[in-house]
Amino acid sequence: MAMKIRLARGGSKKRPFYRIVATDSRMPRDGRFIEKLGTYNPLLPKDSEERVKMNIERVQYWLGEGAQPTDRISRMLEAAGVLAKKERNNPKKGEPGAKAKERVEEKAAKAAAAAEAAAAPAEEEAPAEEAPAEEAAAAEE
Repeated sequence: MAMKIRLARGGSKKRPFYRIVATDSRMPRDGRFIEKLGTYNPLLPKDSEERVKMNIERVQYWLGEGAQPTDRISRMLEAAGVLAKKERNNPKKGEPGAKAKERVEEKAAKAAAAAEAAAAPAEEEAPAEEAPAEEAAAAEE
């Protein structure tokens, strides 16, 4: 039997409350479980002791039996000091999405077009200013 230590949601709509349970991985999220190991109340402040309550001895027992914690539970166990901290790396997390990249490209293209438009009249004026100077130099000779 594939065992999991995971969260089972309770509470009313927009007021979540979770039980930390040991269950068969084939059971539904809020369905049958083998043992309740603790509770998690995300509405409480992060520094509150009441936010996460776990029976650490039973959690260690189930980990010894081969139960696999979910990502959220493993983070809670790392904070409690039961599990060693894992190295996590998500290099794509800070990368903008496809639409944002398109907007940046469009903005860069508009800026380049505006710079070209601003440079074109300046180039046309420069020869016009030099022409009278050349005529004046020719007239002096």
